[in-house]
Amino acid sequence: MQNLIRLSLMSVSVALLISCQQGRDKEAAAVDVEPPKAEKVPFELTAHGNKRTDNYYWMKLSDAQKNAEQKDEQTQKVLNYLNAENDYRKAKLKHTEAFQEKLYNEIVGRIKQTDESVPYKKNGYWYYNRFEQGQEYPIYCRKKGTLDAKEEIMLNVNELAKGHDYFRVQGLSVSENNNLLAYGVDTVSRRRYTIYIKDLATGKIIDQPVPNTEGYVAWSNDNSVYFYTMKDSVTLRSERIYRHKVNNDPKKDQLIFTENDDTFYTGIYKTKSNKYMVIWSSSTLTNHYQILDANKPEGKFTEFSPREKGIEYSIDHYGDKFYIVTNLDAVNFRLMETPETKTGKANWKEKIAHRKDTLLSGIELFKDHMVVTERANANTLMRVVDQKTGKKHYLDFGEPAYVVYPATNVDFETPLLRYGYASLTTPNSTYDYNMVTREKKLLKQQEVVGGYNPADYVTERLWATADDGTKIPMSIVYKKGMKKDGNNNTMLYGYGSYGASTDPFFSSTRLSLLDRGFIYAIAHIRGGQEMGRQWYEDGKMFKKKNTFTDFIDCAEFMIDEGYTKPEKLFASGGSAGGLLMGAVVNMRPDLFKAVLAQVPFVDVVTTMLDDDIPLTTGEFDEWGNPDVLESYMYMLEYSPYDQVKAQNYPNMMVTTGLHDSQVQYWEPAKWVAKLREMKTDNNTLLLRTNMETGHGGTTGRFKVYRETAEEYAFILDQAGIAE
Repeated sequence: MQNLIRLSLMSVSVALLISCQQGRDKEAAAVDVEPPKAEKVPFELTAHGNKRTDNYYWMKLSDAQKNAEQKDEQTQKVLNYLNAENDYRKAKLKHTEAFQEKLYNEIVGRIKQTDESVPYKKNGYWYYNRFEQGQEYPIYCRKKGTLDAKEEIMLNVNELAKGHDYFRVQGLSVSENNNLLAYGVDTVSRRRYTIYIKDLATGKIIDQPVPNTEGYVAWSNDNSVYFYTMKDSVTLRSERIYRHKVNNDPKKDQLIFTENDDTFYTGIYKTKSNKYMVIWSSSTLTNHYQILDANKPEGKFTEFSPREKGIEYSIDHYGDKFYIVTNLDAVNFRLMETPETKTGKANWKEKIAHRKDTLLSGIELFKDHMVVTERANANTLMRVVDQKTGKKHYLDFGEPAYVVYPATNVDFETPLLRYGYASLTTPNSTYDYNMVTREKKLLKQQEVVGGYNPADYVTERLWATADDGTKIPMSIVYKKGMKKDGNNNTMLYGYGSYGASTDPFFSSTRLSLLDRGFIYAIAHIRGGQEMGRQWYEDGKMFKKKNTFTDFIDCAEFMIDEGYTKPEKLFASGGSAGGLLMGAVVNMRPDLFKAVLAQVPFVDVVTTMLDDDIPLTTGEFDEWGNPDVLESYMYMLEYSPYDQVKAQNYPNMMVTTGLHDSQVQYWEPAKWVAKLREMKTDNNTLLLRTNMETGHGGTTGRFKVYRETAEEYAFILDQAGIAE
């Protein structure tokens, strides 16, 4: 196949074309550049007797090919093509370069450079992180006893990141004796973390690093042992739990558990009570747990309750009981409790009953109170229950669309609940709420440098109607004074997968659109859980198309109600939201002026047939298993790459990362190549491949906004806005 691939080096031709444009204005130079044309190399894929020809299958490279010092012929040609697309994008957007710089400075100019998180107290220390002027990464700190004590810098990520194009730290965990810090580092963006142990007294790295992990550890109570999760090196599935003795060779670590079902992932944590280690195993529809006394790390884990397909639950421990949030005979989940000595399902007793209109999403336990987090009518709710009297009350937030969530709550004894709050107009805020007196105290609100007045903006909760009569919630925000005359540029965002709800968070970055007259709208389409668990069930598997038609219905609603019109309507989504973008532009390309598809999952059938690709086997309950004919045919009907057709498409910008572990780079690259081949319009089509990063994009506090500024410049340019 390698000998059949012939690609021109577009970087050369683009440069020549640009040089030929000297004496003409920048916009003309950008318009006249010819796009890359990928070689068509037919590759036949057959399943269930159905044959598909993929002309761009050759773009798929293995990790070994990408990372090899000496590139083979296929690798070099793929890289040449991606670079040619990058050169083409830069040429087409060259006339926006000054605008991009302005947008970047505008966005980062709103960020408080020297900043600090709200401290929380754990095990005698106050923990927080802070940022320094001009620095890209956080500095993790603590103070012993009081906030007036001397600061101890545990980890300065700016120092660690030197010399790396990509650097991410996660999983910071301090041992129970407060002496050792564990943390995970990824320098490639494949989400394969190496665990390091730092002696906080000496500042030195001790022990040997442990590679290819999830980056998190669970410390035993005697500080001598930690447990961690190892990944499969090919599929990146978290599948093995190991026990590691500090200062021992990791090669001698004891394998504690292997998750043999390749539709499950596994991990380990310690309960808030510090009494139990918990190994969890989860698939889309099933959970399973094993527990061990954290004071006996050399002991044997015991099963919490036998694994049962379709039974989802989470567990929390306090006192002599476990609390269980479960879907057992409860679509929207209910709360159960059981003695810690009798944890099997037969012993579970109901504490909070199932409610048809409210999703019970989780609990936070305290000595005298329980905080129940819920979802209803597309909003998050927080209910406080007095453990002694049983009295209950809800917190009131006073806005039509918002998000609230428990923040860091590590103290059992306190009457104070710490929570986070935001809306489309209210900056991210941290509160302490006294569950006895019902008084709340604002500890910190995100500062928008340069000034920001929420009264200058309006947020609304709208309800579109789907073809089947279902009411689809939408959250929108716009600058005060907006008129419903159909002439407003509007950005419609959607996701709608995995039961992940898209909450109306605040974004100072978004102000660069709002202040230029844009309406920003979130379509809370089926596939999330904004309206309860059934909302998710009605947007996956054989009901997945509801996600796409809901988004279209929301777009039509915005047009019908006079907010905007197709020539001024823009759409965006990333990952599974990129799948949404791909499906929607195939179905209704006439609705949108331009579309931003970030790291889009668009080659659904081919990817789901390849169980060597990360995430595939664990998602059969989300999309379907294409080895089953019915699932294969249904997925084929909406798979964006398979459904590209000869028609007009909106202006589009597509983004990806070469090292993406969740949506492999070749999906968007193939999609763009096929769109170029098939589309019948002259609209702009751009592909950006970040050659250094993966699914989450660039790391660093400010660097990431270079890409945001480019995306905004693309959208604003399509809207005819140049400053």
